[in-house]
Amino acid sequence: MRQRDAPASEVAQSGDTRDAMTHGERVRPMRAGEVIPIALMEYEAARAMQWRLHAERLAERRPDTLVILEHEPVMTLGRTTKPAHWTGQRDVLVQRDIQVRESERGGSVTYHGPGQVVGYPVLRLRNFCSGPKVYVRMLEEVVIRVLAEWGLAGRRMATWPGVWVRDPAQTGGAVAKIAAVGVHIARGVTLHGFALNVTVNLEPFRCIVPCGIAGQGVTSMAVALGSCQPGVVREQVARHFGEVFGLVWRPPAVETAGQGYRPQPPLT
Repeated sequence: MRQRDAPASEVAQSGDTRDAMTHGERVRPMRAGEVIPIALMEYEAARAMQWRLHAERLAERRPDTLVILEHEPVMTLGRTTKPAHWTGQRDVLVQRDIQVRESERGGSVTYHGPGQVVGYPVLRLRNFCSGPKVYVRMLEEVVIRVLAEWGLAGRRMATWPGVWVRDPAQTGGAVAKIAAVGVHIARGVTLHGFALNVTVNLEPFRCIVPCGIAGQGVTSMAVALGSCQPGVVREQVARHFGEVFGLVWRPPAVETAGQGYRPQPPLT
């Protein structure tokens, strides 16, 4: 899959004027939050869980929360998905046992599977920033900081949400997408979030127009680095999310961990 080189005007790295932390906004003082780590979860089950957590956050029965998980193979269709982005490969998806599910998140079609670290924040947005645009930049900042720990320079594109890195399969400064961002905000509380390609199989992305962006490549940390450990990345995601959003993680509540979600041990 070829993609065009990104014009310099469209590429932004952490620390420039489009950095999430330089919008004239500062994260408020540290507050308690909860991180829920889950090993592997089917997409619809995770979606239902998010709405339950959303209701609890609205009712002030839980703190701001970050769910970190991996999904069983699934294509998800966001609010801007067009048939041309995926329907031509419907039979291929069925043959590969990849489910297709609609989603209320922003963006077009994307793939989720094992080896992709997914973050679903359930936050009362007004506690952290002025609105969705700044929020998306803050999510991108979390991913950029994680990538930096592995020596990868994460980049933003002025046109599209998400994070890109230099494409290891291309020359001349071409970039490939390494993390997708798609969110939904209902009654001031967030759902959905971001997906970082760590060791995920990239072949299913060839069956679609990822995020509806024609001509843009997709890569993973494993491709860029040669090897990578999703478990380590999960811990880094939790740590950097806490730093960017000003949250101190407390252990998951017993009632949360006991809903058949197959949680991993609490992240520290």
